Amino acid sequence: MISRFPDLSKFRGVVSPRAHRFFSRLRHPPPPPAPAMSDLRPPEHQVAGHRASANKLGPLVDGSGLFYKPLQAGDRGEHEVAFYEAFSAHAAVPPRIRDTFFPRFHGTRLLPTEARPGEPHPHLVLDDLLAGLDAPSVADIKIGAITWPPGSPEPYVAKCLAKDRETTSVLLGFRISGIRVVGTGGAVWRTERPEVKALDTAGVRRMLRRYVSSVSGEGADCALAAAVYGGEGGVLSQLRELKAWFEEQTLFHFYSASILLGYGANAVSATGGVGGGVRVKLVDFAHVAEGDGVIDHNFLGGLCSLIKFISDIVSETPETPPLGPS
Repeated sequence: MISRFPDLSKFRGVVSPRAHRFFSRLRHPPPPPAPAMSDLRPPEHQVAGHRASANKLGPLVDGSGLFYKPLQAGDRGEHEVAFYEAFSAHAAVPPRIRDTFFPRFHGTRLLPTEARPGEPHPHLVLDDLLAGLDAPSVADIKIGAITWPPGSPEPYVAKCLAKDRETTSVLLGFRISGIRVVGTGGAVWRTERPEVKALDTAGVRRMLRRYVSSVSGEGADCALAAAVYGGEGGVLSQLRELKAWFEEQTLFHFYSASILLGYGANAVSATGGVGGGVRVKLVDFAHVAEGDGVIDHNFLGGLCSLIKFISDIVSETPETPPLGPS
């Protein structure tokens, strides 16, 4: 993995057993006060990755707008911290891009975990990107036909390539990692992991349609396609703004990063999408590499492919009235 962000060398060789020394050497602003364990819980809206449990580390939220992501083992966690520190302070990153599409970084914190009693684990402290949305509907979409950074060990490359070929990453430049849809009446529909791993092109199109459909029934009526995907402030508008930045930025290459989509059906139905809390965010930066003055064609290609899929859904779907309870 390429590790050439400013001051990244200070993180070398530091792993969980030496977490206290690791944190004493970080140079970001002090994080918010530590939450009580009773305040922390797995995010209800999580659709991909390991869920926190008695057996596994996983992300936590505190109900006050913060998201705690456990650092991954070895270089990955250290690398992600270094990326956030470099990105947060980089003068060449437009403030609107940083503030609109990326989680705000609040430093790092050692937290007790159910999976490892008595052994605090380092966590990134980030904004909860879906805080404030009432019962958010969420889609996690991994971007890029190549999901490993340059310099990765051959066994890791082989593992990633096998997964990329089994899914739609190589074919489409992106793959769906998970979807959760909450209807206006509170009913929930969500994908299962085997289901998303087996998706083909038609299945991806079906899932993107289902994401903006009413929950009741098995069909995809795309009742909220115009409000969520289209219009001012909709997914397409935000993805195109992000695309314009990726057409110019040569600072970073985002391998295995994901786009997180979020909306609240009640708010979108009431506003028709404008000001309805439709959110587009980038997440997961453990494999970011320096751009070295070269455009990130891997991420940009996947982003353009996703835009085309969503644009086709909007053009095929007439505007519909707001949903009733589902």
